[in-house]
Formats: sequence, C-alpha cells, structure tokens
Amino acid sequence: MKIEGKNSVLESLRSDNVTVNSLTCEKGDRGGVVALALQKGVKITYVDRSVLDKMSATGKHQGYIADVSDFIYCELSDILQSSDQPFVVILDGLNDPHNFGSIIRVCECAGVDGIVIGKNRQVAVTDAVLRVSAGAAAHVKIARVTNINNAIRELQKNGVWVYALDMDGTEITETNLTGAVALVVGGEGNGVSPYTKKCCDGVASLKLKGKVNSLNASVACGIALYEALRQRG
Repeated sequence: MKIEGKNSVLESLRSDNVTVNSLTCEKGDRGGVVALALQKGVKITYVDRSVLDKMSATGKHQGYIADVSDFIYCELSDILQSSDQPFVVILDGLNDPHNFGSIIRVCECAGVDGIVIGKNRQVAVTDAVLRVSAGAAAHVKIARVTNINNAIRELQKNGVWVYALDMDGTEITETNLTGAVALVVGGEGNGVSPYTKKCCDGVASLKLKGKVNSLNASVACGIALYEALRQRG
C-alpha cells in the first residue's frame, strides 16, 4: 500500500501495526521523518518534488510517500486485554473508507482501546483509510472478525456492555457509558442491522433537532465517544 503526507508517514514509522518498506521524499530533506526512517533502516529514495507530484494520489503528499505492508490486524482478545475496562467501537457494515478513516482518527483521540470490524460488508484498512486517519491507524488496535454478532457475545461474556447507536434508543446522555463498554456504529444508509441490535444490551440515540433525521457515521461516532469520555471523567 502507498501512504502519503508527513503525519501519516511519521506515525507509520513509529507504529508496530504498520511496516514501512520504503520511503520516497524530496531531495535535500533531512527532517524528522527522514531521520526516523534512517534509524529504522528504511530504504529512502530522494527525488524532485515534481516526481512526488506525479506519484501522489491526492496531491497532498507534503514531500513524503511511503510504501507500507498490509495493515496488521489484532485479535479480539488483544483488545480485551488492553484495559481492565475496555472501551471499544464496533463497526457494522461500514463501506466508506473516508468514514472509516475518520472514525479511526476520533477513536485514537478519544482513547478507545480497539475497533472491531467484520470481514464481510465492511471496508478493510486500505491506503485510503490510512491516509484519512492521518496516522491514527498506526496506533489503534483493529480486530477483523468473521462474525460481528459473535464478537459482541464474546465481549459480553467478558463483562463489556454493548450499545448500538440508532435513532430509536434511549437518549445517550441517559445511557451509562462508564466501565467496560462498546458502541456499535452502523453503516451508511442502513445503520445497525436489526439482528445486531437484538444482540446488544441496549440502544443509545443522539438527540436530533433539525429536519435531517440522521448523522454521518463518523460524526455520530465522534459525538458518542466524547459523551462516553464526559461520563468516564
């Protein structure tokens, strides 16, 4: 995979989840990204900025494009072992890489212990996802499971309370999000599937006062996570 941009490349170099195979950067660069790449023994190629412009998929390379290995997923057990009171996000059928990357970024900022995604009907960690996450994917545990509902049951067996984010639930400010808790965020358009909602311990909703009756998945996730942070102190 290719990633680009100073922060994305730098955080990938710092991460144990991503292996940087090579780095292409602008001639004359001797900054922190290059220093860390040299320290880690990464092969570096120096080129004119015009070459980077042609290589870039976004036009926002900031002088750095790296070739990285496929993302290394963790096991669900790794997330459970991250904390005595795991704070988890589960994604149910999210297909937009930009939403996924944004969710990873807000999860990292909110101190989430891990994200659980399904192998089917769910975008994987791609170069686009890594790019949108702005380096956050390098520091968040992500488990890719065969069956989301089985993962929910496994979390519940380990004392984690699981709440789906949906319109027809209890106001989120009245939902206890302290302790070991997981929030399920549905995909674009369909939301959390009916059977997955039945597997959860409850449904939490965000108060909407406008004429539009739904929020973007990443926006809804961010609001919910920071309500959890508020409650958790």
